[in-house]
Amino acid sequence: MSENKRFQLGTIGALSLSVVSSVSIVICNKALMSSLGFRFATTLTSWHLLVTFCSLHVALWMKLFEHKPFDPRTVVGFGILNGISIGLLNLSLGFNSVGFYQMTKLAIIPCTVFLETIFLSKKFSRSIQLSLCVLLLGVGIATVTDLQLNFLGSILSLLAVLTTCVAQIVSF
Repeated sequence: MSENKRFQLGTIGALSLSVVSSVSIVICNKALMSSLGFRFATTLTSWHLLVTFCSLHVALWMKLFEHKPFDPRTVVGFGILNGISIGLLNLSLGFNSVGFYQMTKLAIIPCTVFLETIFLSKKFSRSIQLSLCVLLLGVGIATVTDLQLNFLGSILSLLAVLTTCVAQIVSF
């Protein structure tokens, strides 16, 4: 098998694992919060970050990637923003349905593009703009038909989207 084919299979495998693990975490978190009455979203956030930290150190130890130097102040700032973002996403999951939570996560993409366009004067191609219109239409339809929407959950979702967007923009 050629090197390019192996790379593509590895990429597809990594993306598939990412989607499966992300959806599994969301379903488990929702079950913890709604069915079992676990109300500590910040505890869930710290557990997620701890597992990520340990997993990355194991991957580094296994030489799956190489360590590169970084600016500690930038990493701390990103870590704080990212922690707040994950915490707000977990809180919003506690107050909203899984469907609305997933729509919140999808709304991060167009919001990031909007903020980059307004504040960084970044330009996006017509195909990206068209894709975003389709995405926004789907998010809008799904949000309007979601019956478990509430005011506090909506505010938490909005804050989660904004902090996630800012964290992603600052990290580039």
